[in-house]
Amino acid sequence: MEEEYRRLRAIVEKEMKGASPAHDIDHVMRVYNLCLKLAKHYPNVDLEILKTSALLHDIARLRQDKNGHSHSLKVDHAVLGAEMSVAILRRLGYSDERIEQVAHCIRAHRFRGENQPITMEAKILSDADKLDVLGATGVARSFTIGGECGQRIYSGIPVDEYVKKNFVGGKVNGRIIDPSEHSPNLEFETKFKGVPEKLYTKEARKIAEQRFGFMEQFFDRLKKEVAGEL
Repeated sequence: MEEEYRRLRAIVEKEMKGASPAHDIDHVMRVYNLCLKLAKHYPNVDLEILKTSALLHDIARLRQDKNGHSHSLKVDHAVLGAEMSVAILRRLGYSDERIEQVAHCIRAHRFRGENQPITMEAKILSDADKLDVLGATGVARSFTIGGECGQRIYSGIPVDEYVKKNFVGGKVNGRIIDPSEHSPNLEFETKFKGVPEKLYTKEARKIAEQRFGFMEQFFDRLKKEVAGEL
């Protein structure tokens, strides 16, 4: 597995060279490590499937971003990533059964994706990927993406008004119309608050509780600082 790990990581690093710091190889490795942390509580998990899926889960992310901002979704990196992974793993001699298991994990990991995780490996990958948007890491990633899209540090527009104005269909599960009108605090209100309820494993929910608490305090303080209250 160690040799396969090195080969897969090299492939991923090459494919993701130039990716946003919010979705680069560092993100992949944080998710990989979170997967291993969660898997310790579920002894029946196939670690080879999980590790392979974690390494490959965002391999198409840069291709998605090159085809437009993620909110426009001209390319779905989860679907394309699964297809790319099938080709890669076939070249490396994986069995068809294991390839399909990995492909399912990758197809089902995306927060706003239509494919739902069925296997425990897929659920753990999905949870680990979601956890990386919470806590201090989540704050850092939010401002990284905000800077890339030309967003303000803070937006005081009421959330309901903003959703009606800048979400397709006026609903938070719709696509954002103009990413430059978004902001990290609005991302917290419209996305991050919904993350804990979308987690599949008990252990991920425990981690999310702590990370979410930190994030909630951060954005509350940011609001007060922006208003000159602190």
